[in-house]
Amino acid sequence: MKSSFNSILKSNPIVLVDFFADWCGPCKMLAPILKEVKEELGDTVKIVKIDVDKNETLSAKYQIRGVPTMLLFKNGKQVWRQSGVLQKIDIVSIINTHI
Repeated sequence: MKSSFNSILKSNPIVLVDFFADWCGPCKMLAPILKEVKEELGDTVKIVKIDVDKNETLSAKYQIRGVPTMLLFKNGKQVWRQSGVLQKIDIVSIINTHI
């Protein structure tokens, strides 16, 4: 996953990464919100979901201590980080400030 993750960051100007776990209740609440974000922003943003239990190395690299945790990358560099569930309007606003 690490090599494909890096290529995703390099090939997309704006990438929102959702670190989640299958057993996480708030993660399940966030999934449909992120779907709405994608519907609103379209190709402006690439949204990637990373299962922390299946990608422990990547989770450790970004020091993920709780789920859900979202990271926003612009041109391959992390520009924002937030743990917990946010509403669609907040996520869209944050992404728009980095476009």
